[in-house]
Amino acid sequence: MLKRTIPAVDAALSPQHGVSRLGQPLSYNRAPAADIAPWIGGLYATIIDAPDDYVLDCGIVADASVFRFQLRGNWSATTPDGTHSLGRSAVFFGPQSRLMPITVRGAFTSIGFSLRPGSGPALIGQPTAVVLDRMFDCGEMGLPGAHALDQLDRAGSPEQCLLYLEDLIRRIIGEKGGRLPDPVTARFETAALADPTFAVADFAAECGITTRSLERIIARDFGMSPKQVLRRARALDMAAHLRGVADEGEAAELALRYYDQSHLNREFTQIFGMTPRQFVQRPQPILTLALESRQARRLEAIKRLEPGGVRPWE
Repeated sequence: MLKRTIPAVDAALSPQHGVSRLGQPLSYNRAPAADIAPWIGGLYATIIDAPDDYVLDCGIVADASVFRFQLRGNWSATTPDGTHSLGRSAVFFGPQSRLMPITVRGAFTSIGFSLRPGSGPALIGQPTAVVLDRMFDCGEMGLPGAHALDQLDRAGSPEQCLLYLEDLIRRIIGEKGGRLPDPVTARFETAALADPTFAVADFAAECGITTRSLERIIARDFGMSPKQVLRRARALDMAAHLRGVADEGEAAELALRYYDQSHLNREFTQIFGMTPRQFVQRPQPILTLALESRQARRLEAIKRLEPGGVRPWE
């Protein structure tokens, strides 16, 4: 396993929810209420103070679509459609197949929630394949935007913000008809979180469907092929370990998911655009925040962490 000497968070940045044991910024994030859990992966509130002229150049790789309500900060995101500049905004991001470059100037506050795979038809009326690697203004999609931003301003504490979002989610689900994700999709998601090294054909057989049927379902609900989803899951787990926001007890297991160092370097570079060594050496605060939230959701999903329990990296 690669040795880590991770740059601590820049002293110019002040995360309001503290840092991990290895000095990485943390957000306030938690699992959704039980009644909306079939559609929602998790909720988060990230509040980081910084000088007005401070520029943070980073990126993000998320395995889920995310509604992001940006209350502070001047943001830019580069997608296949070009570079988008954002100030205060309500934005929907599809999941990423590879690193999406993100830049933010000054202090920033971002509050939002992630969707579980297959939730697109119930919340945005679109399959994941349509939104992969892209971002959209919530207002243009007929979803709450400016009003939600104002309500979040008035909510007060981060927990009150997340409670407001849960109520908002309930309304959207009700308006869209409350269609549940495909059971095969939900099963594949859990399996990929637990150990993304299984054979796709074996998984299809266990579900009682053909491999081709599984490929169609996963392409619709994840936006990628099953093998690509598993490759990304392996890389995200390794990235979380390298940033020190994972369960250290899994370190050896994570390394064994790769045949050798060249296999790790090749797959990791395909997703993040850099080798694991380069990844360790470069500050990654925005990406680390997303990785930490995902790892908390993952450990809860595979029953290695109780909801609301103390996380191994805290």
